[in-house]
Amino acid sequence: MSTEQPKNPLHGITLEQIVTQLVEHYGWPELGEQVRIRCFNENPSVASSLKFLRKTPWAREKVESLYLFMLREQKRAKT
Repeated sequence: MSTEQPKNPLHGITLEQIVTQLVEHYGWPELGEQVRIRCFNENPSVASSLKFLRKTPWAREKVESLYLFMLREQKRAKT
């Protein structure tokens, strides 16, 4: 079986990269509105967010989903 995943935009991207790009795009306040979790709203940091997201699958899914949405929006804006 091949490990290549050419159609998967999450393949090869770390959770830290995802969180960092979301913060750069939305900022902490908007990110906290989009995904309502405490680590985005109270004393937010990439480190605390990663710690929480690695232990909480449902929150990680929401963050990954928002990241994919952001990628789609950026792609639409280019065309």
